[in-house]
Amino acid sequence: MTKGRRLALFALLIVAVAAAAAFLFQRPIGLWLFERAAERNVARDRLAGLPDGLHVALCGTGSPLPSRDRAGACTVVIAGKAMFVVDAGEGGARNISLMGLPNPRIRGLFLTHYHSDHIDGMGPMMLMRWVASGNNRPLPVHGPEGVEAVIAGFNAAYAADNGYRTAHHGPTVAPPQAAGAVALPFAVPTGPTTVYRADGLTVTAFPVDHRPVNPAVGYRFDYKGRSVVLSGDTGPSVMVERAAKGADLLIHEALQPDMVQTLSDDLKAAGRTGTGKIMHDIIDYHASPAQAADSARRAGVKMLVLSHVVPPLPSRYFDAAFLDGAKGHFDGPLIIGEDGQVYSLPAGSTAIERDNWF
Repeated sequence: MTKGRRLALFALLIVAVAAAAAFLFQRPIGLWLFERAAERNVARDRLAGLPDGLHVALCGTGSPLPSRDRAGACTVVIAGKAMFVVDAGEGGARNISLMGLPNPRIRGLFLTHYHSDHIDGMGPMMLMRWVASGNNRPLPVHGPEGVEAVIAGFNAAYAADNGYRTAHHGPTVAPPQAAGAVALPFAVPTGPTTVYRADGLTVTAFPVDHRPVNPAVGYRFDYKGRSVVLSGDTGPSVMVERAAKGADLLIHEALQPDMVQTLSDDLKAAGRTGTGKIMHDIIDYHASPAQAADSARRAGVKMLVLSHVVPPLPSRYFDAAFLDGAKGHFDGPLIIGEDGQVYSLPAGSTAIERDNWF
C-alpha cells in the first residue's frame, strides 16, 4: 500500500471515529451546545452597543402573499436608545427577538393603516412587550383615527389569555395593568403633521394614496440631523416625495406589475378566477420598483430600500427581474430589503452603514 493510500485510510478512519463519537454522544454534545447558545443569546442586547443616531432594522419585508423568508410588514426604528416599531405584520415580533432586540424596550408602535397584513402580528407584539418586561403600562399604539377600534378588538381577543398568564406567573411577572395596548389616535393628516416629539426625535405623519383604504399614512423620523422615511402602502405619491425631501433613507413599498400580472393570468387559467382577480386588482394599488426609484430621485434621498415586496422572490436570482431596470431611475444605492437587514445612520455623520442581524 502506498503512503498516500495509508494517509487517506487514516484520515477516513479519523472521520469515521469522529462521526461515531458524535452519534454516540449526541445527547451530551447537543446539551452542551444548547447551553452555550442559550448563554450567549439571553445576554445579547443589540441596543447596548449602538452608537447615537438613527438605526433601522427590517423585521418584516413581506406582504399578504406567503413567503418562507419574509414576515409581514414591520420596521424597527431606533433613535438613540429609544426603540419604535412601524406596523406589526405577522412574524414581526419574533423577528425582532431573533435580531437580538428586546421587545420589552419597544417605546411605541406606529401603524400606517389597518390592512390585516400590517396588524396581524399585534398579539405576539403585545405579549412579548408585556410579560417579564418590567413595563407597567400597555404598549402605546399611534395611528390615524380608527386605531381605537383596532386596539379595542385586539385587547378583547387577548383578554382571556392575559388573565391566564397573570394567574400562572403572578402579577409581578405579568402585571394586569400593563397587558395589551393603548390607542393614541391622531387626526387624519392632510399634509405633513407632527405626531410625536420627545428626546430629540420628531415623528411626522403624512397622507398617502392607498384607495380605497382610508386613512393611510407614511412616517418620517428625524433625529439629530438624520432622517428616515417609511412610505407605508401607496401608489406613486407626491406626498411621499414631499415628506422624503432630502432624507437620508427612504423605505418604500414595491410591487412588480409584470410578475403579478403573470400570477393573475396563471390563476385564471387554472380556474382560480377570484384569486386571479385579486392579483389583477392590486397591480395599480402599489408602486413599482421603477416608480419608487423615481420618487426617491425627485425627493433627493441618499438611499432607497424596497420593502413590502410583491410577489415573494424565491431567491436573489429573481432580483433583476423584480427591479426591471429601476436602478436606472435613481443614482443612489437601491436595495431590495430582506428581513434582518439593518441600516445605521450615526449622528453627526452622513454615513449609512449596512449590517444583517440574522
